[in-house]
Amino acid sequence: MSETINVIEPTLVTEAGHCYSFIRSFCQASHGSGEIILWAGRHADLNFADNNIRTKKYFFRRIRRLQSYFLYRKLLAKPGKIFITTAGRTDLLLVDWASRGKISPEKVYLYFHWFNPDEKKLATLKEIARKQPNLIILGPTPSVVNLFQNAGFINARVVPYPILKQEMNTQAEPNRFRHLLYAGAARRDKGFSHVVDLVAYLQEQGLKIPITLQISPEHYGKYDAAILSDIKRLQTIAYPHLQIYPETLEANQYTDLFAGAICLQLYDALDFADRISGVTLDAFSSGSPIVTSAGTWIARMAQRFDAGVVVQDLSPAQILTAVQRVISEYGNYNQNARAAGKALQEENSAEVLFKVLQCGR
Repeated sequence: MSETINVIEPTLVTEAGHCYSFIRSFCQASHGSGEIILWAGRHADLNFADNNIRTKKYFFRRIRRLQSYFLYRKLLAKPGKIFITTAGRTDLLLVDWASRGKISPEKVYLYFHWFNPDEKKLATLKEIARKQPNLIILGPTPSVVNLFQNAGFINARVVPYPILKQEMNTQAEPNRFRHLLYAGAARRDKGFSHVVDLVAYLQEQGLKIPITLQISPEHYGKYDAAILSDIKRLQTIAYPHLQIYPETLEANQYTDLFAGAICLQLYDALDFADRISGVTLDAFSSGSPIVTSAGTWIARMAQRFDAGVVVQDLSPAQILTAVQRVISEYGNYNQNARAAGKALQEENSAEVLFKVLQCGR
């Protein structure tokens, strides 16, 4: 009988953002076998049809780190595995403090989506690697995992970022262009202000290109001050071809947004140089080409499959030029995006991640 897997995601409250997609794909790969306990936000509103998944509404935003310590301490003393799906340096520290000794093999798994190193953080990694050699570190790219291997973690490996399986038909007749799309939560590092600039520019130029924005808050129903300012600015533009979805969408509604879309991913090049984007995977799986910033993992995927246009300059005029290029050849880009989605679904199958948790290192 397989062990219970305790999935820890303190910021997961709604179906918005990468957290839900990541966990949903992981749970999907379980095929209903084995117990999965999801420790999420206190006000979580999530829909998992699988009978083997139990959601614990546990974390309060302000004290989630303190709660994490006590939860790790509790779970370390019980049978079952611990899987921290969006791990950071703090989680390493808390797990170590909560352990009261050396953690057993195949007990704790930490998935680092990315890691921004500095001297202090690297020193912490080396210290914990020495004290806790049995921690299993997972990451989506070699550059992330190499940091941990170089720090002394002997159980660090690349595991593909999981993607939800979708029915695909790469031979389907290409969708016609329908709209520009910003999908996911409204965030500064995801270029939301550049998208608002583009809406203003479309209005100034008297253009009629439809654009759809999903502007749901990422966590706990909160926006930061800069995003609030952008949303207020958006409301003053009064672009008649703009559609806004302010709330989190159901999974099928979210997927429908990508039909006939060009997905705008004007993400920060430094923050996303080697970070895998769930939105990119969702877009390609639905046949949506992208327009994105140079120097990102997203840009490398767009170029690899010729499934979008990469822009060096994030000015509205240059973004519009890229958009018009994709619109003019939408059928070809749509087919390339579908092919990209098929390839990346195979490469990023959540089955790999689930088997690692089931079978150990």
